[in-house]
Amino acid sequence: MISNKAKKQIDAWVAKYPEGRQSSAVMEALKIVQAENNNQLTHDNIQAVADYLDMPGIAAAEVATFYENYNHQPMGKHVIRFCHNISCMLNGADDLIAHLETKLGVKTGEVSKDGLVSVKKVECLGACVGAPMFQIGDQYYENLTIEKIDEIVDGLK
Repeated sequence: MISNKAKKQIDAWVAKYPEGRQSSAVMEALKIVQAENNNQLTHDNIQAVADYLDMPGIAAAEVATFYENYNHQPMGKHVIRFCHNISCMLNGADDLIAHLETKLGVKTGEVSKDGLVSVKKVECLGACVGAPMFQIGDQYYENLTIEKIDEIVDGLK
């Protein structure tokens, strides 16, 4: 269920914690397994991470369902996590999200017909100074405008 490549990546995170505290690497382990499984975590994936880290399955599931960066349904190759907290909303996030949905032909939570992109509204991503903003993968895009969004999205492959 977890590839050897993923196990090596997870082991590198486990090594950062004191002996016996391997469960501290659960967030990164879930991220690694999700990336290898089409941007989605299933119950079996979550349980495999728990088993690998020698922790209760429910503890891994609590992490996987609490944080919005884990996906529990099919997602596109690129997941656009659009901040929808107060700073972003006050700076026009709703209008920008509407533009993005129209441009992509999808609603929030859906996958584009070509499977390339999904859009999620998420709570604070911790970049209020650059509001409005979104995240694709590990990259933050701040001070968004319709023009910036179009340029970013048009560059996705």
